[in-house]
Amino acid sequence: MIDPLRALLRPELAEMAAYVPVGSEGATRITLRLDANEAPAPASNVVRDVVARAIARVPLERYPDARATALKEAIAMRTGAKPEDLLVGTGSDEVISLVMNALARPRPKLPQAVVLSPTPTFVMYRVTARGHGMKSMEVPLDAAWDLDVDAMKRAISTVVPSVVFIASPNNPTGNRMTEARLAQVIEAAEGAFVVLDEAYVDYASGSLRAWRERFPHLGILRTVSKVGLAALRVGWLEADADLVGEIDKVRQPFNVSATSQAAAAAVLVEAWPAAEAEIAVVVRERARVSEEIGRIPGLHVAPSEANFLWVRTERPAREIYDALRLRGILVRSFHAAGGRLANQLRISIGRAHDNDRLLDALKECSA
Repeated sequence: MIDPLRALLRPELAEMAAYVPVGSEGATRITLRLDANEAPAPASNVVRDVVARAIARVPLERYPDARATALKEAIAMRTGAKPEDLLVGTGSDEVISLVMNALARPRPKLPQAVVLSPTPTFVMYRVTARGHGMKSMEVPLDAAWDLDVDAMKRAISTVVPSVVFIASPNNPTGNRMTEARLAQVIEAAEGAFVVLDEAYVDYASGSLRAWRERFPHLGILRTVSKVGLAALRVGWLEADADLVGEIDKVRQPFNVSATSQAAAAAVLVEAWPAAEAEIAVVVRERARVSEEIGRIPGLHVAPSEANFLWVRTERPAREIYDALRLRGILVRSFHAAGGRLANQLRISIGRAHDNDRLLDALKECSA
């Protein structure tokens, strides 16, 4: 790199690396991917046909609707949100970035704005914070992968975060945070913007978006990526309309493509029953696969309300991960993180025959 330009780079970048999906090396040998929390291929073409018709109607010579009006109305119809409370982005990743960009002003006497989250959790909270020149502070979850309320409260009072991210259901652990604990943390962070990331809520027992009336500083983050529409890259934030208006000022114009807007809106309006049917299949398979893995010696499954399972291995997780790769199956291993994560795998739920293949392989690996 040209030396004068190197001096202009954020110092945080020296310790970061561009995102590359784990396990992508040698991916041609992988015939079953259960590593990315993607929904399995649908059993019917209902959603695909609705998407195809919606995209066919898009005038490709025109820029997208900069306000995403039809998409916001579809989200509002499906979730109960008000369109003016919605900020739409290219996946929840962009929305996370927009939130941090808008709320990056350091508090008095602090050199950087602080972003607080539990750990382990969605890695992009930390990565995006560092990329925006903000300080990322992480508080370990307790032994049951739930919020450690006392530790979170201490962190809130000590580092005074500007933004707090809490995923529930959480990635990678799959569990919802206990509501009583979650409420205590949100109350303690009254001076910050708290974002409850419900990316996996369609697989869970219900959303907490009604809590926005109780906590005005709470925002709800959602996406359609986990319900079979990952290719569209559509996510949204529901929060106070005035705050959404301010965050919207840092959004690039035409950020969500016209085809993605049209397709996502069409599914939410016309094909949601078909999407829900696919979600129900995953939930049933999740229960079956969890029970079967629990019967395999040396493997232990945590309760999940997402579309994946959090599996503890008595052997080093790396050994199981490598053995599955040799069989053409890719899951997500956290062995590189060390500590208690060295024995953890995250396994996405696939179609029934894919799950059967996984179960057979796990039995072989554990024998």
